Amino acid sequence: MENKLKSLPLGIQTFSKIIESNNLYVDKTKDIYNIISSNESNFFFLSRPRRFGKSLLISTLDEIFSGNQELFKGLYIYDKIEWKKYPVIRIDFTGLVYVEGVKGFKDSFFNKIKNIGLNYQIELKSTDYKTAAQELIIELSKVDKVVILIDEYDKPIVEFIDNAEIRNQMKDIVKDFYLVIKESDKYIKFAFLTGVSKFSKISVFSGLNNLTDITLDKRFATITGYTEEELYYYFDDRIKLFAAIENITEHELKQVLREWYNGYSWDGKNFVYNPFSIMNVLSVQQINNYWFQSGTPTFLIKLIKDKNIDVKSLENIEMQKEALDSFEIENINVESLLFQTGYLTIKKIEEYSISDRIYILNYPNLEVRESLLRNILNSFLNSFNDDVLVGKLYRLLNKNNLDEFFRILKDIFSHIPAEIFMSDKEAYYHTIIYLILTLIGVRINVEVHTNKGRIDAVIETENNIYIIEFKMSSTKQALKQIEDKKYYESYLLSKKVIYLIGVSFSSKARNIKEYTIKELNPT
Repeated sequence: MENKLKSLPLGIQTFSKIIESNNLYVDKTKDIYNIISSNESNFFFLSRPRRFGKSLLISTLDEIFSGNQELFKGLYIYDKIEWKKYPVIRIDFTGLVYVEGVKGFKDSFFNKIKNIGLNYQIELKSTDYKTAAQELIIELSKVDKVVILIDEYDKPIVEFIDNAEIRNQMKDIVKDFYLVIKESDKYIKFAFLTGVSKFSKISVFSGLNNLTDITLDKRFATITGYTEEELYYYFDDRIKLFAAIENITEHELKQVLREWYNGYSWDGKNFVYNPFSIMNVLSVQQINNYWFQSGTPTFLIKLIKDKNIDVKSLENIEMQKEALDSFEIENINVESLLFQTGYLTIKKIEEYSISDRIYILNYPNLEVRESLLRNILNSFLNSFNDDVLVGKLYRLLNKNNLDEFFRILKDIFSHIPAEIFMSDKEAYYHTIIYLILTLIGVRINVEVHTNKGRIDAVIETENNIYIIEFKMSSTKQALKQIEDKKYYESYLLSKKVIYLIGVSFSSKARNIKEYTIKELNPT
């Protein structure tokens, strides 16, 4: 298929509009064909993060089951199926009303179902969403078996995730609707549901027990997002243009794009680029944070803080499939939520037997890692001009101006509100410094294990290595631990200058009390 000079469909999630406006479409219809031609099931569920192409996938399915073959000319599926028009019930839960709470949602849900009926010249007699949905399915099935497409099924629950009373009422509404779908199985040709989160104890998975979850199915690992092969084929001209503007080689630009926007995986082997970020970066021609800025996860940041999650531990997390696959909304597992919402992804699956697998999670890429950590840091600080200070701290470290470096760190700590300070926990201070140094971009390793203990932090710049120990007591004790346990030994072969740094904190002042720097003389 010829894709040269096609416009990028930024913000367009309607398949027909993309095709009819001659916008670029990355062909995912082979995966779609494999789903709809499956003999295993006709009820499917897919979880993917926001802005990952779920709505476009639903729209594409809509056009396929509406029999609009000509829209697919040149695409894989064009001559692979028998094109036939089925009655389609398509509901996007993000388009319903939430500002008026449960009543507003119920009314808009009922109106949506009623309007779908009117589109097929069916005037429903029912007066509530549940019986209306049942009536609509039965009436449409008189024409042919019905196709049901649900986008963002979890929106009604997630919208009120921090309001238990409304959330539970929304769960009951969702439960009623999906029970209708289950009970209408004989009238249904095909059903496909998408969402961000998979909840473990609500009806969509207990009621719809015939639902096939393809979220972690390796056959459909790249059904959304762009593989590297797709990126280089469909966006080749734009990559060349961007590289020329930046006066760098295509290879160099591809490496930057890979580090910033690639890395999402649902099988630990196939990795994809974030489609929203890639289309934005190649349109604007500037490396930036696009996906994260499109929706700041305030609830998630609050949850990380409320549960005292050690942000240093959000790398190389080991999880079982059961915890990864779903979570309980009344007792949210933060790591599961981070995975389902796209802030962590599967980097590797370690298989010990056919039934024993461990999933290794990490940040997908630089865009997500930097953005999430920056938002966590900002949640700790009232007034923190991070762009200016981070740049300044970076330059000070590279100049080995440690006195000014620690002066600014002390200034940052002074802005932390007293009410959120965990004054008696070293881990709190470690976390703040870890976040700051990670955002600076220096090579920082925290809690480095040696055969004699665990180093709190190792920072490496172009010319220097800083080995740091934090204590609530004294810098003398911190330095003594570094020297007694010879934490520096594995770095002696480096040609860089090694500095041993002891840092002590004052729980009363809620700040760095003092620091002592000692240049190591290996002789």
